[in-house]
Amino acid sequence: MANSMEDARARRIAEYLHSTEGVTKTFGLVMEGAGLGWAKCSMVVKESMTNGHKVCHGGVLFSLADNAFAWACNSRNVIAFAQSASISFIAPAKIGEKVTAHAQEEANEGRTGIYTVKITAEDGRTIAVFQGLSRTAGGKVVAE
Repeated sequence: MANSMEDARARRIAEYLHSTEGVTKTFGLVMEGAGLGWAKCSMVVKESMTNGHKVCHGGVLFSLADNAFAWACNSRNVIAFAQSASISFIAPAKIGEKVTAHAQEEANEGRTGIYTVKITAEDGRTIAVFQGLSRTAGGKVVAE
């Protein structure tokens, strides 16, 4: 169970990563919250993010989920990277919809973490489910 100091540090890490990542600016990602082992971010689907069927491109949704995953797996202030990740698309996200990715740590042992990221639309539809495996590399994300 996280304490308020751990959650505050995790939020500071997510804010730092959010401010330094190019993809957050490209897709207009908004940090909705973060704590030890979890993070949440959102975006509004724009026409420039769509595929040929005029729904949100899978790569854009993957990027949204990957950001939430990154913030969650770096929340202990040990630099972590994705070792592997996969996504299952369930429903389309349409132009103008706000979609939110909520990453949750499922397990963390040694240098390995397992995370599930659920992407939902404002009406509660599940858009996609992403699963990621992280690996720590050592070093701090932010100075303590």
